[in-house]
Formats: sequence, structure tokens, C-alpha cells
Amino acid sequence: MDVSEAVAARRSVRGFLDEPVDPAVLEEIVRKAARAATGGNLQPWHIDLVSGESLAELKAIMAAKLSAGEAEEPAYAIYPPMLTAPYRDRRFAIGEAMYREIGIPREDKAARRMWFARNFQFFGAPAALFCTVDRQMGPPQWSDLGMYLQTVMLLAVEAGLATCAQECWAMYPDTVTAFLGTPDERMLFCGMAIGFEDPAEPANRLRSARADEAEWLTVRS
Repeated sequence: MDVSEAVAARRSVRGFLDEPVDPAVLEEIVRKAARAATGGNLQPWHIDLVSGESLAELKAIMAAKLSAGEAEEPAYAIYPPMLTAPYRDRRFAIGEAMYREIGIPREDKAARRMWFARNFQFFGAPAALFCTVDRQMGPPQWSDLGMYLQTVMLLAVEAGLATCAQECWAMYPDTVTAFLGTPDERMLFCGMAIGFEDPAEPANRLRSARADEAEWLTVRS
């Protein structure tokens, strides 16, 4: 597989097989990804891999919290509070496209909440990672996190694995950082589900649209 094929194949998978992932493969992926571009060679990412009994414990903790209706102060605003077009429209469109695939109408709010709760079970994935970052870091270093995580996801494709990057975990920073034992000087950025795609999951039929290049590309020569 070349890079172009991996880029085309990568997507957010929201249904995984109950099949364990070799821990050695996961460790190799996250080590290789450390070659991602990083300004000033700061390498601001800190990665926790979670699987097995540890992952089962975290899933149980989150199931209990959601059942009790517990909420936390988010680590950061995942989306701008006053998001404008075309970004707002793209976000709305992808959400509606996903719910169409899984057959949940817009008016069924309870079913949509239940579906969203699957995020906190990693959509059934047998492995996950969390990315944390030192609180002194700013937007340039956060872009480094994105480059690292994209590299992880492309290497996962190469290894025959599927992923789903999940900023939703920033909604429960206290729970996650307490579970991981994260030092106070670091904050949670995101989680990521990792495993083998379940081809029978309707949500995995979704292929997100991309804006026409005329909307974002300018060429000067």
C-alpha cells in the first residue's frame, strides 16, 4: 500500500469486531508515528495505549457515568460556539448522513443520544489510545498533535486496522485523566478507537463528502 492508497482508505469507523489487536502492532504504530512533523522538534504528544482489562474497566466507568447523567466541564470547546457557514453546514450534513445510514430519524432524540453514547464504548473497539498535551502548549503545538494522530491512522490502515479519532472524550477530561494518572500539567486532547472494522455495521457504510477544491484551493503561478 502506498501513501495515496492509505489516505484514500482512511475514514472514521464506528463499529468494530470483537477481535483483539496484537499489542506489539499497536506499539510499533505509535512509535513509527513519532516521525510526524513537529515545529522545533518539540514532539508535544503524550500517548496512552489502553486495551484488555484496562479498557473494559474504563468502558464500565463511562457506562455508569452516562447512566447517571453525570457531566464534566469540557477540556476545551470542540467546535467554535458561533460556527458559521460553510463549516456549520458541513458539520450538520455529515451528522445527518450518518443518522440516515443507521436509520435514526431527526425527531428520535433519545435514540440519537443512545447512539452518541457508543463513542464512550469506543464503538466496541478492543483497543484505544489517548493523546494528552502539556498545558503550556499553544495552537502550533496542537497542530503537531493532529499530524501525529493522522500518521497513526495512516499506519493503522497499512496494518489492516481501522480507527476513529474521538474529540468527544474531551467532554470527560476529569474521568479520563484520573483513570490514566495524567500529571496535572497535561490536559486531555482526544481519544482514538482502534481495531478491526465490522463490515456489518451500517454506520461503516458512510463515506463523508469533501468540499470541491474550488472552495478552498487557490493556485498562483
